[in-house]
Amino acid sequence: MFKNFILLFFLFVSFKNYSQSGSVKGSVKDVATGVEIDNANVNIRSINIGTSSNSEGFYTITKLTPGNYQIEATSIGYDTVVFNITIVADKTITQNFFLKPILYNIGSGRVVEVGKNKKKEDVDIGTTKITAKQLTKIPTIGGTPDLVQYLQILPGVVFSGDQGGQLYIRGGSPIMNKILLDGMTIYNPFHSIGLFSIFDADLIKSADVYSAGFGVEYGGRVSAIVDVKTRDGDKKQLAGNVAVSPFLGKISLEGPLKKFIPGRGSSSFIVSVKNSYLDKSSHIFYNYADPGRLPYSFNDVYAKMSFNSSNGSNLKVFGFNFKDNVNFPGSTSYGWNQFGFGTRFTMIPEGKQTRVDGFLTYSNYLIEQKEIDNKPRSSGINGFNVGLTATTFNAKDEIKYGFEINGFRTQFNIYNTNNRFIDQDQYTTELCGYGLYKFVRPKFVLETGVRTQFYASLGNTSIEPRVNGKYNISKKLTFKMAAGKYSQNLMSASSDKDVVNLFYGFLSGSDDLPKNFNGKPVTSRLQLAWHGVAGLEYDIDKYSDVSIEGFYKNFNQITNINRDKLFDDVPEYQSQPEKLRKSFIVENGSASGGDFRYKFENRRVYIWAVYSLTYVKRYDGEITYRPSWDRRHNINLVMDYVFDKKARLSANARWNYGSGFPFTQTQGFYEKMNLQSGPSADYTSANGALGIVYAGFNQGRLPTYHRLDASVKYTFKATKKYKSWLVLSVTNIYNRSNIFYFDRVSFKRVNQLPILPSLSFNASF
Repeated sequence: MFKNFILLFFLFVSFKNYSQSGSVKGSVKDVATGVEIDNANVNIRSINIGTSSNSEGFYTITKLTPGNYQIEATSIGYDTVVFNITIVADKTITQNFFLKPILYNIGSGRVVEVGKNKKKEDVDIGTTKITAKQLTKIPTIGGTPDLVQYLQILPGVVFSGDQGGQLYIRGGSPIMNKILLDGMTIYNPFHSIGLFSIFDADLIKSADVYSAGFGVEYGGRVSAIVDVKTRDGDKKQLAGNVAVSPFLGKISLEGPLKKFIPGRGSSSFIVSVKNSYLDKSSHIFYNYADPGRLPYSFNDVYAKMSFNSSNGSNLKVFGFNFKDNVNFPGSTSYGWNQFGFGTRFTMIPEGKQTRVDGFLTYSNYLIEQKEIDNKPRSSGINGFNVGLTATTFNAKDEIKYGFEINGFRTQFNIYNTNNRFIDQDQYTTELCGYGLYKFVRPKFVLETGVRTQFYASLGNTSIEPRVNGKYNISKKLTFKMAAGKYSQNLMSASSDKDVVNLFYGFLSGSDDLPKNFNGKPVTSRLQLAWHGVAGLEYDIDKYSDVSIEGFYKNFNQITNINRDKLFDDVPEYQSQPEKLRKSFIVENGSASGGDFRYKFENRRVYIWAVYSLTYVKRYDGEITYRPSWDRRHNINLVMDYVFDKKARLSANARWNYGSGFPFTQTQGFYEKMNLQSGPSADYTSANGALGIVYAGFNQGRLPTYHRLDASVKYTFKATKKYKSWLVLSVTNIYNRSNIFYFDRVSFKRVNQLPILPSLSFNASF
């Protein structure tokens, strides 16, 4: 059956619509470096038909009447290139563009025209597209930009803290977010010190964040997608970058394997190594912060080779190894390691209006926790992922269809808070197919499709219709909307009711669930959700715009680890309630709210302002509660300013405000008798432990959170082949005491990180 499916797939790819029109396709690249240029305008002169290049620099224009035309390509910072072409009926010709960089006057009206096609043709509801340039617009903690810092300023994103922090995107927990690196699923993208991720900002080409209502191309998660793509290495010459600060050191090296020559194929490599030594340097630079609270270290290695043909087809081969270690003296130690390798490719058949993208990857993740009781706590997940997608162009419309296969193994061992052992060793296979049609018209864009997910280990199938669209009310005002159904198998190895937990493991969906929930039979083992999101975007002028979005996520069914399990699920305990026997429980819930965003950008000034209002609730069959990330109000203000025309001196700042997280208050204490020797124990003379009487779950609120970060960058006089710069950064400038957690027993408050200044040196060659 699978072989037949593959055969049908390529038959569809090879299908040709015989008509009396022709087409032109090709790629747009930088003539100096060979780098693909995305969002470049490609237009047919005299008939006002055009399109924009995608992230790989690829474009296509279809349904052209046979004849002679002039075709042009233009992009910000490049000369316009014009060619004469001849369109032939029932033929697709190839015309590649190689644009020459220029010093461009950003104030000219022409800049407004560049990229306008892409903005009209993409819906982008609930979506933020991040470029490498934008990563430098926010304070660089430790002197190096990091994706995790930029993700925190996006609409609807809540960050739980500097230490062990996780991202919560529009009400979903971290396990509900899929993080992709060049198409590979990354199971833990953030290091234990929440200031840094595993991504090297110098290697990032783009990052697309889909916070709600994402399309059929993505599946296996019920909340959000973060799709990160890395760039190719330098195709012209050997180059590199080094950086050193009290937080970490970093080095990257790149260069050609086969030098780029316009009109010919090329190949290149890039390698990046990043190492943190904060656990050691904190004793020297941040001794006032109690170095015992900064026991963090990590090491990241990423390598990639790229092979590019002259017609735009390419092959990427990559691999990585990420490590993280935390060792709290006399207490707990954590360590996780993930490695993987894979390949991505793009095929652009000659004479066809279709492109095929595919990938094959393997990854492995293992986290272990060690405490003084020496009881095993570990979680591992490893497996492969393979997929193919074909995109066919019909005028400005697109038809996209594909399939994906995931196979992985989860291994899990842990003792819960009631000292009951929970384990899992399970193999899982997921099969999916999807298709969509994108209608592009002058006033509106509509994208509708369906994704079918089959979860073999659970025996459940999920059919997921999705739709998104936009309507251009005027040249400046646009209405957007999206809705869809989503499912997932994976669940977290820690309970969503836990507040601080560095143990970030994974479990496959389990059959060990209660038979009933909320008075109804539990017939599906899947986690399910429906999304709805709508909003308006208004272009104030060519430099600024605002957007308003509202969203609702209905989590029909959520699987959670049962931290209240007291008994093994064996015959002798069948008289006990399922909630006390089952390793996992079923919940439901919802997330709703809205976001306001303002953006201003020109050559000298960048301003970003976001306000988010969010409501999150869960129901576990007994109580309705607010999870620990239910932050009602969240504000992010960012400003970046370039002081001189040569951009040698710049400064930026970010201020973040968040209302208090929910927490469970302490109602009282009592002497807790363990009675380990049985009913005959003399409780009148035995010494008990301290027991805690809790108030209603998460009915209190912690103090508000706010923090100001800033950095100043100075670039020394640069040559053509060498550039160096210094970055002075300060985290938590006014030393705000933001709470990390509260130790109920010792009645001691532990805060997040204090003020942390840093001076870093960077150089590129």
